[in-house]
Amino acid sequence: MGKRSRQRQKNQPAGRDNRDNRDDRDNAGWGAGYADIVKENKLFEHYYKEQGLVPDGEFEQFMEAMREPLPATIRITGYKSHAKEILHCLKEKYFKDIQELDIDGQKMEAPQPLSWYPDEQAWHTNMSRKIIRKSPLLEKFHQFLVSETESGNISRQEAVSMIPPLLLKIESHHKILDMCAAPGSKTAQLIEMLHADMDVPFPEGFVIANDVDNKRCYLLVHQAKRLNSPCIMVVNHDASCIPTLKIDCSGEKDILFYDRILCDVPCSGDGTMRKNIDVWKKWTTSNSLHLHGLQLRIAVRGVEQLAVGGRMVYSTCSLNPIEDEAVIAALLEKSEGALELADSSADLPGLKWMPGVTSWKLMTKEGQWYSDWSDVPSSRHTQIRPTMFPPKDPEKRASMHLERCMRILPHHQNTGGFFVAVLVKKAPMPWNKRYPKLRKEVSSLSAAQTGGSPAAPTPTETPCLPERAVEEGEVGGPEGKVDGEAEEEVPKGASLAQESAAKQVCGPPAAKKMKLFGYKEDPFVFLTEDDPVFTTIQSFYDLSPDFPKLNVLTRTHEGKKRHLYMVSKELRNVLLNNSERMKVINTGVKVWSRNSDGEEFGCAFRLAQEGIYTLQPYIRSRIIRVSVEDIKVLLTQENPFLSKLEDDAHAQAKKMVMGSIVLKYIPNPNAPAEPQCPIQLCGWRGKTSIRAFVPRNERFHYLRLLGVEVFRDKQGLGQKQKDEGKEEVEDEVEKDTEEEGAVENEGELDMENGDKNGSSQPKCDSGKQGTSS
Repeated sequence: MGKRSRQRQKNQPAGRDNRDNRDDRDNAGWGAGYADIVKENKLFEHYYKEQGLVPDGEFEQFMEAMREPLPATIRITGYKSHAKEILHCLKEKYFKDIQELDIDGQKMEAPQPLSWYPDEQAWHTNMSRKIIRKSPLLEKFHQFLVSETESGNISRQEAVSMIPPLLLKIESHHKILDMCAAPGSKTAQLIEMLHADMDVPFPEGFVIANDVDNKRCYLLVHQAKRLNSPCIMVVNHDASCIPTLKIDCSGEKDILFYDRILCDVPCSGDGTMRKNIDVWKKWTTSNSLHLHGLQLRIAVRGVEQLAVGGRMVYSTCSLNPIEDEAVIAALLEKSEGALELADSSADLPGLKWMPGVTSWKLMTKEGQWYSDWSDVPSSRHTQIRPTMFPPKDPEKRASMHLERCMRILPHHQNTGGFFVAVLVKKAPMPWNKRYPKLRKEVSSLSAAQTGGSPAAPTPTETPCLPERAVEEGEVGGPEGKVDGEAEEEVPKGASLAQESAAKQVCGPPAAKKMKLFGYKEDPFVFLTEDDPVFTTIQSFYDLSPDFPKLNVLTRTHEGKKRHLYMVSKELRNVLLNNSERMKVINTGVKVWSRNSDGEEFGCAFRLAQEGIYTLQPYIRSRIIRVSVEDIKVLLTQENPFLSKLEDDAHAQAKKMVMGSIVLKYIPNPNAPAEPQCPIQLCGWRGKTSIRAFVPRNERFHYLRLLGVEVFRDKQGLGQKQKDEGKEEVEDEVEKDTEEEGAVENEGELDMENGDKNGSSQPKCDSGKQGTSS
């Protein structure tokens, strides 16, 4: 393994191959600081001048923009019903004050909305971290951003990174694949779009987010978990040969084809020079030459798994045509009319972009230029491939409409550099129509030669021809029709030579044995409808008859179930039919957690805050309607007496036995000063007190929605002061009651874990909280 790892590192291009650039791009800091570095690369300037990608007379502006720090951008999560409240809070509380701020004689520019992003849900600013540190007001703004990011209500993400999900035109029923997903900002956008209607707890669609790097998959999980969706699954595979999945369709096995695919491939990252300054010194033309083949293989694998009529967005943070138009042109040529570039010029009004180019040249790192494959000496054929050049035939080149690709240049709207192309699939890929029968014959021959012993399970359980990666529909023909309906067979009289030639042109790639790296994951075990855990849960929470018990899973085969999770019906279908084909890192949203002493209160499982919006529509009891003042009490006091609640909530609570509860706020349209979004919190009704089980950042979020200013000074000490008539609550009061570690202060309840410090005692703020005697 040591040798293999060293070899892998040795072979990696000096460019930012393994998507480190995308990692940084997607997680752009709010005004990241920069080291002093000479931002010069003569080879870079010479290369892009020659390519002619920048309009005449603008090259100096282009280079100046590349040397400037990148503006920081944020995106408000669009699917949450709280998005409008967050936007209102930003506009009224922070942006106005920032506009009037003067630091060291420099007047701050107020953040501006991105003109092309819908509903003012994305904003950008030029503030740096250094400036943020100089003003207490900006420090509060920074804390607001950090806290809301942690609770999933804001994503700090570079502007151009937001473009691909918008061009996918996602609807709630779409099955979506994100092929190279980590670190997950675009994945989060996809999830938000699925949940555009918050009244639907289980959209029909889902997102499968994949990444080849096992460790980065956990970063992806962290991003996705903030959104608490039952419709996301994180898997760990090489995108260029990601398994073909099966689903159960009316009792028959069918192949899963995706309605939408995001193909944001690894790239050299020269569009990120404004932020990733090490690209300045590392950039060479060989980076793109090394990556072109991988990018094409990933894109080919993507379109193979795309349903007819579906859309795939191909994107890079590179400006280089070798990684951009060359990949698209090769893909279109291979497709023989099955793919078409969509015209997206009107999809994002306000976005400035350059049309794709139809001619380009290659340059080696020594400065040698090549305009055509025929000019390349044979000694270079391993580094330079025919697919890197533009199509020769002018008619074929024109029919590709490469001008429909979109290249975003940094100086046009003060962004990073980016490339994006939208592909629509019009028909099955040609190699699937031609040779499915041949593929099966080879499978049988292979089995006979190995003595009939079953090989390790391949992504499709069908060994394939040995030329490229696993193709779509290996078990059949066009778009998942098992045994194919319209495919042509190889003529019976065809010679072996002819068949061999055919394989080289259209045959699918060799199936790779699935190799699993990284941590061994716990199993995903679905419960049956008559599982004993449902007996008390059903009666205690009075679950509605349409509650989907079959969608509940746990992570253990043996022993007591500690946590119960839920996934959508469609993801359940995928999980049950592909356990041997894919490595699942994470899926589902936690809805219940075991309470070690809970059985004496009527149920061994308490509600989990992560899954409350998914679960609550099915709960018909244990619900307390609360007011704005009630929520303030519950979120700022550790264990308030029941008497601290207003009369209505107090009366409801008194009628309930001890145990887990839902605290539900329903907005009042006649009180516009109050939050106009529903709020649901998990809580515990004790003997004489009541408490909310809500993680710290979510507490901060809800308190801000209620007009309570939450702020910690740099030393972490609490402050309490009046700010424009609105109270600021001491940091001590808002200490984190971690959902796993919350402990009832009355000694009646011993939750599963202690707090972060391992203590089984709650954090209290004496004088502010009710404690029982």
